[in-house]
Amino acid sequence: MVVTRIPLIAGNWKMNLDHLQAVAFVQKLHWTLKDAKFESSAVELAVFPPFTDIRSVQTLIDADKIPFSLGAQDISAHDSGAYTGEISGLFLSKLKCGYVIIGHSERRDYHNETDEIVAAKTKAAIKHGVVPVICVGETAEDLEKHGASAVPVAQLRVALDGLDKKSDIVVAYEPVWAIGSGQAATPTQAQDVCKALRGVIAATLGDDAAARTRILYGGSVKANNIAAFMREPDVDGALVGGASLVVDEFAAIARFPSHVGV
Repeated sequence: MVVTRIPLIAGNWKMNLDHLQAVAFVQKLHWTLKDAKFESSAVELAVFPPFTDIRSVQTLIDADKIPFSLGAQDISAHDSGAYTGEISGLFLSKLKCGYVIIGHSERRDYHNETDEIVAAKTKAAIKHGVVPVICVGETAEDLEKHGASAVPVAQLRVALDGLDKKSDIVVAYEPVWAIGSGQAATPTQAQDVCKALRGVIAATLGDDAAARTRILYGGSVKANNIAAFMREPDVDGALVGGASLVVDEFAAIARFPSHVGV
């Protein structure tokens, strides 16, 4: 059976845009894509605002029937309790968050999130019906010592350990050395690592899961390089950082099939 993986273009806003700015941004992005005849059935577009913006963006998406998916940037491993500052997966599911980013390199670095914490958060997301976008990636030091795929593969193995084979997940390969640097990996480098990650999924969750799971590339993704990544067989979309905050740039990334012949 041939499985078609719909490309996912995900915009990680990080700590940018208050709730009023977020509403204006989503409206402008929607109008831009609508004017350009964006085919939402061919490419899924998702935005990942800060927590304080989620309710406003969700209300706008619902009220105006905007064909964007909604995600959050983090999740607690716990459902409720004395965890000041944490956000439960139950809360996210009530706000119709379809996705949540887990294990982003900035969380791993600045907040000391281990592979085991990432695994616990992954399970919490799945428990509440929120699809985890599991981020993996190597630093420049890792790349020099172990090559590109060793660390991402090891990180993903821990994240997937113990998951049900029917679990719905997304994996994002983000070489840490490329994030915000303006220096993206080459499409061949991205393909090699994404292929290895698909192998991990096959080994842990089975061939069916490997065939249906989308693997994204992230790290200095722009409108002028997205096409090359999307031509690779194991790259199913992009996790976009800075470029997702520029309407015209992000719209051009989302519209890659219409102007690059992919």
